[in-house]
Amino acid sequence: MLEHLRLLSRYNQWMNDKLYNTAAQLPADELARDRGAFFGSLLGTLNHIMVADIIWLQRFSEHPMQHPALDQIRAMPKPQALAQTLLDDFAALSEERRKLDATIITWCEQLDTSDLNHKLAHRNMKGEAAVKNFGSLMLHFFNHQTHHRGQATTLLSQQGLDIGVTDLLALIASD
Repeated sequence: MLEHLRLLSRYNQWMNDKLYNTAAQLPADELARDRGAFFGSLLGTLNHIMVADIIWLQRFSEHPMQHPALDQIRAMPKPQALAQTLLDDFAALSEERRKLDATIITWCEQLDTSDLNHKLAHRNMKGEAAVKNFGSLMLHFFNHQTHHRGQATTLLSQQGLDIGVTDLLALIASD
């Protein structure tokens, strides 16, 4: 499972690079235009993905191993809402996304198989407590990103922009 999670961390970075490079072709007003998506605009969707990533990484940073790659995440202010706009400047959001993706890859490289069996206690955004398997929560983390990137690619497609291949298959090594 650890190698799969590392693959997903690389996929996350690869897809975000493609997504942000394609979105950069749009002017700021088009990025921010409400298109009826769950988080309104493309910019809103990209902010949501980052908000959720930070929330989960802050939860993951409480793992007893205190993985050093997440030190900067522990120091970040906690997002207050899933629809929070962290950055309304696309260039700044893009730069923060690149940094966050590099952190995710470094963190996944620091993980050990035994880390994945930890039972992580956390509270959701409503304050409800839960205890779940760390490895399974990591799968949710990566699946959530993929779900909302699919929405973002649809918004780009509606603007006549194609980000190209999006399949994880493109990153799986041939035997």
